[in-house]
Amino acid sequence: MRGSLHGYGIAQRVKELSLDLLRVGESSLYPALQRLLLDGYVKAEWGASANNRRARYYTLTAAGHKHLARERKEFERIVGAIQLVLANA
Repeated sequence: MRGSLHGYGIAQRVKELSLDLLRVGESSLYPALQRLLLDGYVKAEWGASANNRRARYYTLTAAGHKHLARERKEFERIVGAIQLVLANA
């Protein structure tokens, strides 16, 4: 994801990018965003949403981009291992 998005926008973007297969609920999203904020992986700023409501916009930090790259690499390694197991089952 690129640029700043508010929580609802993040949830909608995940839904859109996953072709409606993944949905992130508020009860999961906001605690995760708070952890990412505390860990320094995202920064947050208050702004107005499209419907002129106050919303908190989140953006990945440089540390967040590095963390994402590490997590993506680990995820791809695990998916590869699962594919090996399934191919040889």
